[in-house]
Amino acid sequence: MISSLSRSPIRTSAALALLVTLAAALIPQAASARSTGVLASHKSPFNCGKTFYANNWTPSHNPSGSIDWQSYGSDAINGETVRATAGGTAYFNDAGSTSYGKWVEVRHSDGTRTRYAHLATMVRAAGGSMSVGQGTVIGTVGSTGGSTAPHLHYEQRTSSGAVDTSPTVDGVTVSLGQKKAITSTNTCGGGANPHTPEEVCGSGYAVIDSAALTGGRTYLLYNSSNGYNCVTTLKTTNVGTASSMSAFLEPQGEARATDSGSYGYYAGPVRLSAPGQCVRWGGSIGSSSYTSPFEHCD
Repeated sequence: MISSLSRSPIRTSAALALLVTLAAALIPQAASARSTGVLASHKSPFNCGKTFYANNWTPSHNPSGSIDWQSYGSDAINGETVRATAGGTAYFNDAGSTSYGKWVEVRHSDGTRTRYAHLATMVRAAGGSMSVGQGTVIGTVGSTGGSTAPHLHYEQRTSSGAVDTSPTVDGVTVSLGQKKAITSTNTCGGGANPHTPEEVCGSGYAVIDSAALTGGRTYLLYNSSNGYNCVTTLKTTNVGTASSMSAFLEPQGEARATDSGSYGYYAGPVRLSAPGQCVRWGGSIGSSSYTSPFEHCD
């Protein structure tokens, strides 16, 4: 008969073996989850084809692991358009002459966040927010806050709030102490339209009507603070490839205003003052077009 004492080491060894097996199975899954998350799918925060240095300098950069995007060759970064590196909800902030200065935080669907700081301009006033897609314009590069020279301070943060010290953009990982030149593929076409009707028309405008087109949609917006309407037509297919598009707006009894041409993303904005007036509006993409009756008269 085997005593309970003689059986104990066997049970312990079996338990340890089981734990090792489980750990080995779980570790690759965790790595896989990280590699397919939002943080792994970020694009550069700049226009398609633009090349800038991503400098993850150390040891005194605050916070450690954040990136300073800097000029590269003939691509001067000051005033450059800044775009969301992945989709989410953007929140606009202003720390004044200290810290981040003008800055934006984009909160992504998996709980991760990105931050863009020292901006010269933002597309919303501080305290505002908006839904963004990958590539949506959120501001321009500057040197506000505690900055001493124009650059874009950029952070990728995990769902716990910690800074990812080896962020990846456009498939390039920039680890602590590294400085790499990265060419943006953001808004290079083949994906979703990075623009929104509100972004195109500007601050204070809200969508009040829209109509479907083959390959996109045309939108009517209104700004209640100044009585202006705005019309824009956005693509949903062949995004980034220039083709015939238009947007128009016609207050009743007045001349029609139209923007038409060969565009990759949107036509417009067409803005006209029309407080208390009926308006006719619409747009086109290729041979698909929409023209409204006179409506929205209040």
